[in-house]
Amino acid sequence: MRAIRLDESDYPQSLTQLDRPPDPLYTIGNESLLELAPNRLVAIVGTREASSYGVRITAALAEAFAEAGIGVVSGLARGIDAAAHRAALDAGGKTIAVMGTGVDIPYPVGHRALHSEIAQRGLIVSENEPGMSAMPGCFPRRNRIIAALARVTIVVEAPFKSGAVNTATHALDQGRVVAAVPGPIDSPRSAGSNLLIRDGAVMLNSVNDALMLYGLTQGKKGEGPTLTNLESIIWEALADGSAPVEALVSRAGLTIRQTLEGIARLELNGMVRQHQNGSIERIRIA
Repeated sequence: MRAIRLDESDYPQSLTQLDRPPDPLYTIGNESLLELAPNRLVAIVGTREASSYGVRITAALAEAFAEAGIGVVSGLARGIDAAAHRAALDAGGKTIAVMGTGVDIPYPVGHRALHSEIAQRGLIVSENEPGMSAMPGCFPRRNRIIAALARVTIVVEAPFKSGAVNTATHALDQGRVVAAVPGPIDSPRSAGSNLLIRDGAVMLNSVNDALMLYGLTQGKKGEGPTLTNLESIIWEALADGSAPVEALVSRAGLTIRQTLEGIARLELNGMVRQHQNGSIERIRIA
């Protein structure tokens, strides 16, 4: 554990631009990840009450960024945040968790194992003193740090009044790019995300849309998306027609987690769609 002072040379430059820079910034883990801020970091945030769609899309985005060498920043909360951290780690990428508690206090308690893994393989930061438990106002305050560390803040699913929208507001105030994944117009989970898009946030219709914000791409224009081995397996498994996820697991010979991640990637690339009854089908691509 270390406390990095505002006047030290390795203090993140992007945090010095805040009206109230955290001083000191407490850290556990690989402090060199702070050198990625902000241009090689992306913030992915969203609701604690995430839908299966939200979790799938988050995993696809975080995995793609991790594979491209972009670190993922989030807040270690339930739902979207945890999915972003987990997918980045599973892809062998870099991730930073910004805590509203002390760096040594996992919150929620159920994320103790994830907190430990990030401490070992990524980085945990907080402006709060070690040992500090969750207190009123601590999470909204930490959101400005999430936004400041990343070049782009992506909101996957967020209600109208939510921490994710608060993070996006901080990002806009700091002159950063905000992007959002569109959701059903009748879903409270997506009310804030859709409002951000209405008010000018970049709308993400694919993984490539997100990567292009960093000048990256998954495939060459005009050739369609380049499929990973996982995506190819699921794509071929759908050749016999639409199927629910459980059937695809059997057809593809994959785990349920691999199948859901592959579906999310194909869905973001506009290659498959999921019906209300849960079945997945190919979409003809021109």
